[in-house]
Amino acid sequence: MIRLAVLADLHANLEATLAVHADVQRRGLSELWVLGDLVGKGPRPREVVEWTQAYATRVIQGNWDARVAGATNRPQDLWPRSRLTPGQLAYLAGLPYGIEEQFGGAWWRFVHASSKGLFHRLYPHSSLAEQLDAYLPNPQLGLRAHADALVYADVHETLMLDVEGRPLLNTGSVGNPLDSTLPSYLILEFDPHGPAHSATFVRLTYNRDAEIAVAEASGMPFTREYVAELLTGAYQKRRARTGE
Repeated sequence: MIRLAVLADLHANLEATLAVHADVQRRGLSELWVLGDLVGKGPRPREVVEWTQAYATRVIQGNWDARVAGATNRPQDLWPRSRLTPGQLAYLAGLPYGIEEQFGGAWWRFVHASSKGLFHRLYPHSSLAEQLDAYLPNPQLGLRAHADALVYADVHETLMLDVEGRPLLNTGSVGNPLDSTLPSYLILEFDPHGPAHSATFVRLTYNRDAEIAVAEASGMPFTREYVAELLTGAYQKRRARTGE
């Protein structure tokens, strides 16, 4: 049996990341895949990148990883950028776009946001046509297969759909869940001798108070919005304020 722990959207939340890691170890899962957004939003980008480099088996780039590495220059990009080493920034900038692997004779595709681009969002309520497009090849991004299944992240909501016979799965978020206050990750199990697979979502608690305390002492921009998201699981729009 092939078993993968698939994590995403860690968002510099070290407490949640360590809680998930402990659960992954308890379950004996040695394959740990991270689908992007290691950094951004949270207070400990350096530590979460260090953790990812130490423990993740496969890693792909998220939109926040690209932004912090230099794609944009918003306040929420500049703050974590200033806390990462040049080597860590180069690591984020050089992460691959996606992963395509065959399991049980089926092509499984893993991307952060969608198959069209880092900043193109595939929503749970996207049209059937948009969902079907997500399985098509996109050689410009290194996606060469006609995918039979798609696993992605980005929207911070767990999802399991059947799109005309093709699995569409979203891992949810470890560090910044927006469908709950509880971190989530995905366990995929594949039968090496056939097409069967299973997908299990895991939710768990973590030391949220400690994470909030670090955030409030960090001096990072948009601390109030970040803390509100951790406490409520509801997205908070970020608007620049004088003095922050």
